[in-house]
Amino acid sequence: MSIPSFGVGTFRLTGQTVIDSVRTALDLGYRAIDTAQIYGNEADVGQAIAESGVPRGDLFVTTKIWVENYAADKLVPSLRDSLAKLRTDYVDLTLIHWPAPGNGVALPEYMAALAEAKALGLTRQIGISNFNIDLTRQAIAAVGKDAIATNQIELSPYLQNRKLTAFLKDQGIAVTSYMTLAYGKVLNDPVIAEIARKHDATPAQAVLAWALQLGYAVIPSSTKRENLASNLLARDLRLDETDMLKIAALERNGREVSPEGLAPVWD
Repeated sequence: MSIPSFGVGTFRLTGQTVIDSVRTALDLGYRAIDTAQIYGNEADVGQAIAESGVPRGDLFVTTKIWVENYAADKLVPSLRDSLAKLRTDYVDLTLIHWPAPGNGVALPEYMAALAEAKALGLTRQIGISNFNIDLTRQAIAAVGKDAIATNQIELSPYLQNRKLTAFLKDQGIAVTSYMTLAYGKVLNDPVIAEIARKHDATPAQAVLAWALQLGYAVIPSSTKRENLASNLLARDLRLDETDMLKIAALERNGREVSPEGLAPVWD
């Protein structure tokens, strides 16, 4: 995998809350940070990084281009603005946040603009987010599958996205799982609780370990130091085949996020 398997997310966190969350994560040993233009927190994340004392070269910073910046004449300038907010000369990964079909900018145009950003050295890698199989094929046709580092998708025990993840694996495109805990809903699942007790782990650790064992990168967020520290321990938890089968059986197409006008027709 060309991207870190474990990072910290910053969705819905702004101001001092996200500054504290990111600084705490970095203090605990996290080195991958996920943000986005639409989160409105890139400047806060940049402040947290600057104040952490962690060398930039040790970090992996991801941001995502918002739909209003997809046009060929807007994408690169918007990314330069993101870099200024993040206080860095480059990001490690830049994603197209949503496919937004019908928003007036054709997929080949924004993928070409994203590739240009990479050629200019503004981002080390590029990728996509919330793309279905058909749109991923179109992105591959535009820039080549080797250029697409990841597809960041909603994925949890309740939404396992097997068709899409199998396709991405076949193409050699890494899967990044967001909302892996389904807004916390899976943490109260009795099956997850049973597996967690069996391993003397927390439900969150069990779910994150499940995603990691399937080969996915994860980016859980938290405002609490104890949760950020606890989540990291999922890297050392190994579920057995029975555990994995029990979680596989929890699939219920339980999608939490599908904004109208931005989301594709899901597989």
